[in-house]
Amino acid sequence: MARVKKSEDVPKGMQEKFHSIARLTDELARQRLNEEYALLMRQATAALCRKRPSPLVSGNANTWACGIAHAIGMVNFLFDRSQQLHMSATEIYQWFGVSASTGQGKSKLVRDTLKMRQMDPDWCLPSRIDDNPLVWMLSVNGWIVDIRHAPLEVQLEAFRKGLIPYIPGHQGEDVVILQMLQDEP
Repeated sequence: MARVKKSEDVPKGMQEKFHSIARLTDELARQRLNEEYALLMRQATAALCRKRPSPLVSGNANTWACGIAHAIGMVNFLFDRSQQLHMSATEIYQWFGVSASTGQGKSKLVRDTLKMRQMDPDWCLPSRIDDNPLVWMLSVNGWIVDIRHAPLEVQLEAFRKGLIPYIPGHQGEDVVILQMLQDEP
């Protein structure tokens, strides 16, 4: 699975637009969400800035910030009241002063442009990686398997190839594991 480049690097000509949108999404995250959401929204904004041509070139910063917040929220079930951290789509639209149809339209454009979907491993909150089955389901010899239940050597190979974010049960030991893999003949 190809991974999205996750950074806040943007072309020089898009830096002003990036900062104007990021200020808005950061404020939403500070007041209503958390730092994980803030980071993902900045990374999504940066990814949109790097697109050629960037869809962010035209349009209001509030409208784009709303669409980005809504898109990241959809991926991570922000609108589900059963989640500890939740916020309705209407609250997002109101926060940014955007109509529901405009907010939904920008969200769809963001999701289509960045190929986002619910539970998307590339846009999943870091705190939800452990529970996201799409992160751990891989094709091994033509079979879809939950790599968390595979033998350690299969997990190591998947980690080495960048297919999984860490070795299940060994989070935080990834640097040591990679060094061990490099030392093997």
